Amino acid sequence: MSGVEVNLELLGRFERALDPRFPERCEIPTRVLGYGEISTVLEIGTGADRELAYKRMPMFRSEDEAVRYQDLHRDYIQVLENRIGLRVAPCETVSIVNERTGRVVVYIVQFKFPAEVIGHRLIHRVPPSDVSRLVLAVLRESAKVFDFNRQNQGQLEVGCDAQISNWAFVGSDRGSEGLTDPIELVYLDTSAPFLREKGVERLDPELFLRSAPSFLVWILRLLFLEDVMTRYYDFRQVTVDLVANFYKEQRPELVPELVRAVDGFFSGGNRPAAFEPITLDQVRAYYREDAWIWRLYLAFRRVDRFLHGLLGRITPTSCREGSNGE
Repeated sequence: MSGVEVNLELLGRFERALDPRFPERCEIPTRVLGYGEISTVLEIGTGADRELAYKRMPMFRSEDEAVRYQDLHRDYIQVLENRIGLRVAPCETVSIVNERTGRVVVYIVQFKFPAEVIGHRLIHRVPPSDVSRLVLAVLRESAKVFDFNRQNQGQLEVGCDAQISNWAFVGSDRGSEGLTDPIELVYLDTSAPFLREKGVERLDPELFLRSAPSFLVWILRLLFLEDVMTRYYDFRQVTVDLVANFYKEQRPELVPELVRAVDGFFSGGNRPAAFEPITLDQVRAYYREDAWIWRLYLAFRRVDRFLHGLLGRITPTSCREGSNGE
């Protein structure tokens, strides 16, 4: 049992009252906590309900689709916790049918950690040496996933997005500028439950395309979908993504030292076979390409929303787009 109690009556009322373009204007007190590629993270309600984070995912076209996703999500967490040994934030999934649109919405309801212990906030208040410690702690936890994958290759493999914003550092000292020992990590982002069984991906890749502009779906499917579905099974790509993310988090001055710290980590007996050292130029190039793709995607999505608005149609997106990659 996760211990998370979900107020279904609240979520039902929220769905009926929600304007996805302006979630904060809902008659139920609402605050946007963050945006992901396929979800919007919200604080909803008052009192005890505000102690939870609600990841809203509206891309499902049927209740059967939503049930399959929820089953996969539970299996994913079970593997992460019980077979790999990661500490995952307690959460529950629930599905709500939006009475106005007929769309099935899945919520991942999770305990909300203090903002100051989430990785992308913490890196702005601790010394650079402690930021390196945070990244190395993330790599040690992530290594558990990829060790498991090597041991179970072809049978059961797990994908992991190790970006710094996907971790709560509960071993951090909120009363000082430093960190306490040991650094305790909790994994937060389970909304994309990558799980392969006997080489077959259980997560439906088409879900990633539901929020895309209709005129871009074919090119995204052709050029980018396979990369999205495979990169999080590759420890090297996950590590490059982790370090490159510091450009987006407005800490570019830390990247050279993080590249050196990462190389030291993998030189200390942790380097998988055929794992080439990561270079600063590779990290920069990765970020530039990723940021360009995301800016282009958001620009086209705004055009798509405008066209749907002219035609009076509802777009299948979570809520107003955020600023990922910018």
